[in-house]
Amino acid sequence: MNTTTASAHDAFSPLRLQSRPLVWQVAAIVLGTLFLALSSYVEVPMVPVPMTMQTFAVTLVGALYGWRLGGLTIVAWLLEGALGLPVLAGGASGAAHFLGATGGYLFAFPVCGALVGWLAERGWNGNRVVLAFLAMLAGNLLCLVLGGAWLAVIIGFEGAVTHGVAPFIVGGVLKSALGAAVLKALSPRTSKAPAA
Repeated sequence: MNTTTASAHDAFSPLRLQSRPLVWQVAAIVLGTLFLALSSYVEVPMVPVPMTMQTFAVTLVGALYGWRLGGLTIVAWLLEGALGLPVLAGGASGAAHFLGATGGYLFAFPVCGALVGWLAERGWNGNRVVLAFLAMLAGNLLCLVLGGAWLAVIIGFEGAVTHGVAPFIVGGVLKSALGAAVLKALSPRTSKAPAA
């Protein structure tokens, strides 16, 4: 086994959850679902529609937890919402949200978080802020594409782009920049050895 590769893989996140005992990972899932729920209550006024911080939290959980644990955490949060806990946008809950206009975005969240986590494990993390931004942006755009495709089935392509994609592009870029900045701030500081 190549220990250099293993340690680099484990070091993708300052949390290092992959090397922690199972009880730490379970606690991380619980805290992650709480973070995701809280992000659903944060609304930023934008025109024409307000923006929540859900995709920011989804991509950040993916980047910090990795694709497996991040995806599992996001699925756990969605299950809480489906079972009636008020953890979705604005305190919403219930299975009906997974069948209506918002269903595509909700089902996209675990995929987006897993994508960002997969990229983070391959170096697209806080150690490389531009790549971290691109990873976050890829997660946000994937959510808009998948959510918009679901919405297009319900209201048509033009309506989906007008109401479910276009208004959220600027917010997605801003949340990606914020996510990359958070990853950079959390990334371990590495000091260079002085030249001989």
